[in-house]
Amino acid sequence: MNKAPLMIIAAGGTGGHMFPAQALAEAMLRKGWRVKLSTDARGARYTGGFPHVVEIEEISSATFARGGKLAKLAVPFKILGGILSMTRRMMRDKPDVVVGFGGYPAIPAVSAAWLLRRPRMIHEQNGVLGRVNKIFAKRVDQVACGTWPTDLPAGVEGVHTGNPVRGAVLEKAGAPYIPPGDYPMDILVIGGSQGARILSDVVPEAIASLPDHIRQHVNVSHQARGEDEERVRAYYDQAGIRADVQPFFEDVPRRMGEAQLVISRSGASSVADISVIGRPSILIPFAAATGDHQAANARGLVDADAAVLIPESLLDSTTLSGHITAILENPDAAIHMAHSALDQGRPDATEALVALVDQLIAMSGADS
Repeated sequence: MNKAPLMIIAAGGTGGHMFPAQALAEAMLRKGWRVKLSTDARGARYTGGFPHVVEIEEISSATFARGGKLAKLAVPFKILGGILSMTRRMMRDKPDVVVGFGGYPAIPAVSAAWLLRRPRMIHEQNGVLGRVNKIFAKRVDQVACGTWPTDLPAGVEGVHTGNPVRGAVLEKAGAPYIPPGDYPMDILVIGGSQGARILSDVVPEAIASLPDHIRQHVNVSHQARGEDEERVRAYYDQAGIRADVQPFFEDVPRRMGEAQLVISRSGASSVADISVIGRPSILIPFAAATGDHQAANARGLVDADAAVLIPESLLDSTTLSGHITAILENPDAAIHMAHSALDQGRPDATEALVALVDQLIAMSGADS
């Protein structure tokens, strides 16, 4: 029988939750732990980068944010079913610690850990607690914060760990930056793990509007939603711009390491990757983000002169094209932005989170 300690990681919904979860999984495996990932069918789509030895447990969960009236009525029953299932599983194979990274798929595992009084903690990637983490903030033993300061409920103390990044990102940490010039230049366009329609609407036209002496050197990697993929690819083709358009890039760290400029939403995971690798960026926060947390996520890079922030309400192709031109025409400024981004990075975030797990285990051992 495998006597290695067991961690259950609960996360789901988007890469913003799954990528830091993957980083912790990789670190705990190196320490000799067993790791299980509890998620739902939607979250399971983002598990391709997890080490193969991580056991993926798909659990029933749901969100009130999607579906019609009947679907919403079924949500509590689906979540309850997931909680009961996870409780039975944890009684058979008791976890030494449960770590939730947010998203509705995290509810069953963290709830079961609370019911069974297993050591448990949550990690919040953004400067504002997500709905699920807000539910559990007072029901866990530790609250780790990726962005600082994080707006926490009264009476809850958080520990600033930073946002863990995947091993593939750490491999590119501080990769030498090649400033823009009269040679091929790469622009990486990412809208979070699910893409962003507004970037597909605005970015291609903005790049097509660049001055000829810049545009002729530009290569674009553009992550577009599946329903936008063909029209975005067609626009670049018609404009004579070299572009690789895909719904999801498995090799974002490599592409970011080669990029002269990143155009991105300011989800916590994207901001962490940009700062750890160290690249100039233009950030467009998702306007409908809970508590405007994407604007809060971007603030550190913007205040450090590492990024330009364009509110979604002010985003148009002319404005964006002007900012791209200003960065790619000024190598010294681009180098400054890259170095300033690197100064904001927390490549030790995974180690800080592992240390918090170790502390939690020690505390639970002392209490038992």
